[in-house]
Amino acid sequence: MFSIKEQLYEIIKNQPDDSSYDEILRELAFARMVRRGLADSQANRTITNDEMKKKIQSWQK
Repeated sequence: MFSIKEQLYEIIKNQPDDSSYDEILRELAFARMVRRGLADSQANRTITNDEMKKKIQSWQK
């Protein structure tokens, strides 16, 4: 497994040379969200689609 520093380096290295600072930050944030989501899934910290649908509907009232 790569260290965090190595993972960040790979993400940055794979960006086009003309990437902006904001674009690179978005890619880094996306990778972090994916890692957190996978960790949540592995730890069974998830909800069903129906539960999420109910939560979203409650926000729209």
